[in-house]
Amino acid sequence: MSPLQVHVDGIGLWSPQLADFAALRALLDGATVAPPAARPAAALLPSNERRRAPESVLLAIEVAGQAVAMSRHQAVSLVSIFASAHGDQTITDYMCSTLARQPDALSPTRFHNSVHNAPAGYWSIATGCHAASTSVCAQQASFGAALLEAVSQLLAAQAPVLLVCSDTGAGPPLCEVTGCSQSFGSALVLAPHAGPSSRARLNVQLRRGHTISELPEPLAGWRAGNASASALPLLTLLARGSGSCTVAANGRNDLQIDMESIA
Repeated sequence: MSPLQVHVDGIGLWSPQLADFAALRALLDGATVAPPAARPAAALLPSNERRRAPESVLLAIEVAGQAVAMSRHQAVSLVSIFASAHGDQTITDYMCSTLARQPDALSPTRFHNSVHNAPAGYWSIATGCHAASTSVCAQQASFGAALLEAVSQLLAAQAPVLLVCSDTGAGPPLCEVTGCSQSFGSALVLAPHAGPSSRARLNVQLRRGHTISELPEPLAGWRAGNASASALPLLTLLARGSGSCTVAANGRNDLQIDMESIA
């Protein structure tokens, strides 16, 4: 497979330690970074939707909003890819427990929010976007699989794409199986050509193998607590300005990503 070239126009990020991409850059520069509020703000959501939305939706909307604002693209026209390794584990645990003990007490609102494409639905409500949206799940390789899907779609259509990958933490018993103990989300606005907001050029190539890039010390171990933190090797490159990394695309293949800053 020949390298596929795309451009990064916007970046969003949120975790319990980092409020946005600027905070990641500061952390990698050795600065002390103040943690954000306990829950993502998701300011793009109408207040009534924000009140009833679970943390999984707030996280996805928060990072998507950050990335689109940085890119200066119009959210209403962006095709989107939303990825998550586990969906909303808290709601999954609630539903399983309720169905086992008192099925008729199941909350319709929580059931509504349990589906894997709930964040995509809330995003379309918040932005009025009627463009196509795809929801992706590939366990630990969810970010890489979603990145490959986003690159494929934007090159086929020659139009920008919003990529969002996020997961929230869970308690036992699910976290004992998934290993997802804390929240992490990121988003990228990718474009086929360089524009006024472009920050970096990526050459992405699918290759056989499973060699995953190491993370620098401030971030070491973060991937163990959240599958969506698999985006961190690329986010680290974007913060530092150049370099190469690999991320898992599936159980047998990696994405080799070579990055060049153009900001």
